[in-house]
Amino acid sequence: MQAVRLRPPTIVLSLLCAMYFLLFINRTNIAIAGPLMQADLKLSNTELGLAFTAFAYPYAAFQLFGGMLGDKFGPRLTLAVSAFIVCLATAWTGAVGGMASLFMARTLLGIGEGAAFPTATRAMSVWTPMGRWAFAQGITHTFSRVGNWATALIVAGLIALLSWRASFYLLAPVNLLWMVVWAWYFRDSPNEHASVTPDDLARLPVRARGDAKRRIPWARLALFILPVTCVDFCYGWTLWLFLSWIPSFFVENYHVDLARSALYSSGVFLGGVVGDTLGGAASDAILRRTGSLVIARRSVIIAGFLGGCIFLTPVILVHDILVSAACLSLAFFFAELTVAPIWAATMDIAPRHAGAASGMMNFGSAFAGIISPVFFGFMIDLTGTWTIPFAASIALLLTGAGLAFLLRPDQPFTEADSGTLAVRSGDEQASLI
Repeated sequence: MQAVRLRPPTIVLSLLCAMYFLLFINRTNIAIAGPLMQADLKLSNTELGLAFTAFAYPYAAFQLFGGMLGDKFGPRLTLAVSAFIVCLATAWTGAVGGMASLFMARTLLGIGEGAAFPTATRAMSVWTPMGRWAFAQGITHTFSRVGNWATALIVAGLIALLSWRASFYLLAPVNLLWMVVWAWYFRDSPNEHASVTPDDLARLPVRARGDAKRRIPWARLALFILPVTCVDFCYGWTLWLFLSWIPSFFVENYHVDLARSALYSSGVFLGGVVGDTLGGAASDAILRRTGSLVIARRSVIIAGFLGGCIFLTPVILVHDILVSAACLSLAFFFAELTVAPIWAATMDIAPRHAGAASGMMNFGSAFAGIISPVFFGFMIDLTGTWTIPFAASIALLLTGAGLAFLLRPDQPFTEADSGTLAVRSGDEQASLI
């Protein structure tokens, strides 16, 4: 029997999936450990919200600078350095003694993760066939949601066996292992990889060697990407709600213990796992059927926003833990449908500058991460209820659905002397899948 050969592009995508999984474990572990940390460090909800947003400030900044670094130095070096910083920040979080050190540890984590996702998109733009860009974004973000789901179980288990501090210490070295494997296997250009065959190269986008060194027209590119950035802000507001506050919501609103909160939270995050996978697959399937990038990206985004809005509404109207858990799971499922087409639309619009453009786009979600968690904590402390924060998320989901009509992935960014990238039509893209 002939052995099945894993193509290098498949292995690269698998490594990126592993990175997304690990980064979201390191990002959301504080949400699971939050109630115990809050009691141990004597933090209010507002202070805990500030600790959540400490991650978002450098994360937002590095969406812009990180994308530039990924384009300039290449994904191999940039992602290896990012993984090392994440390792240090995770270990530091386990050693914090109060609000100030927790804020600084989370800030360092935001620096480490900020460059990762735009740079990963840069890698996908070279190592993934153009007709599978939505699938690649969907499957990598699926693993980020698997990370959310697994965090609820892993961190709760480590806390039960050891302590919340030990849970951070034990997770930190895993990032170093990924860093070593990535630096050993990955190459910035498929042409430089010893295992890539001519057949592999024929399936991949054609990019000139000097393309990554070209000057980035920041102002014009930002204007082109602005509609996607605004849509991503509306998505990011609700995403940060889920990543930061859902475990505390079950603990404080329904007075359950950490174990039951982790169980319900894992169910909610599992909805996101399915949504990310289906959103990417659906967008590419619609592209194959219609040949229209507008329909393929826009329709899935609008459906996701509207579905999220519908299923968040019962959470503020019905005080029942099972109803809340089920509706939150469905709301997160629909919200996550939007992820792959949003990222793929950015790659459609600016394939020559995928790192910088995706960083500009994801700045919207990162900026929402600065406001959303602290707004949530402040409003809970002020009103004693979760109604107003959830209502704000519903309003922004509706806004995102409306803004999605402004997206034009069929109108790519063009410039003089910007390098060479073979851009295929929708039919040609579909033939590569």
